[in-house]
Amino acid sequence: MVLTVVFFVVPLLSSVYYSLIDYDGISATPAFVGLGNFVELFSDPEVWHALGNNLIWIVLGTAAPLILGLAFALLLWTARRGSRFYRLALFFPYVMPGVAIGITWGWIYDPIDGWLNVGLRAIGLGGLATGWLGQPDTALIAVLVTAIWGACGFVMVIFLSALQNVDQELIDAARLDRANALQRVQHVVVPQIMPVFIMVTTVTLVGGFSVFDIIFIMTQAGPANASNVLGTYAFTNAFQLNRISYGTAIALLITALSIPCAVLLNRLQRRLSIEGMGS
Repeated sequence: MVLTVVFFVVPLLSSVYYSLIDYDGISATPAFVGLGNFVELFSDPEVWHALGNNLIWIVLGTAAPLILGLAFALLLWTARRGSRFYRLALFFPYVMPGVAIGITWGWIYDPIDGWLNVGLRAIGLGGLATGWLGQPDTALIAVLVTAIWGACGFVMVIFLSALQNVDQELIDAARLDRANALQRVQHVVVPQIMPVFIMVTTVTLVGGFSVFDIIFIMTQAGPANASNVLGTYAFTNAFQLNRISYGTAIALLITALSIPCAVLLNRLQRRLSIEGMGS
């Protein structure tokens, strides 16, 4: 309880206070503006643009790691040779610092000497080569691909752990009933690991609301705010434009959006876990 109060309740109340005043980080007596920051927030077109980018990130950044992570986990679950090497190789990106990932992929996306463009030119697709991080149409997706690459290892390890508890007899029975591999995964494997599936979905989905570091490292929310999300927009206002209160209001919006999703998914996970134990 003490830890919750110190590290959650107090910062949250402090954020609410700062969102109700007009604080620039310098003034000793900031003016009270009430809900003025929130009125401006909902009428700010850049907030809606950033929220749209967050939604793109949430949908693609949640679905892709889940699908790829589950696929890798299923392959390694049935592997007989080299599984330890592949586990380490796939999990390694997740433990890398975000700065290292951003810098490395920045080199890969380099418009002249980057591996991606060099590879495209080598196979005769030079027309597709572009400045991936410098074009408004590709910047957000390029950073999102990097984030998916970094998250797949975590999802894979969690799913691989859950697969150890799957009832092999049910899989064998499905195989005798001539169910193909996809049908066995869909109707036998996934229902048994559904509570873990919901947990991983919760982690990745909530992370999509609060994403900041990888975007700030790779594009600084550019070009022309094309890759701006709520986290980077809050940071820009609070620490670059000295609009502490407005940046705090945007941060509270992130909290207000992410907590209900986390609570709903957590309740769903608990219900599925209870049903699983009851069966």
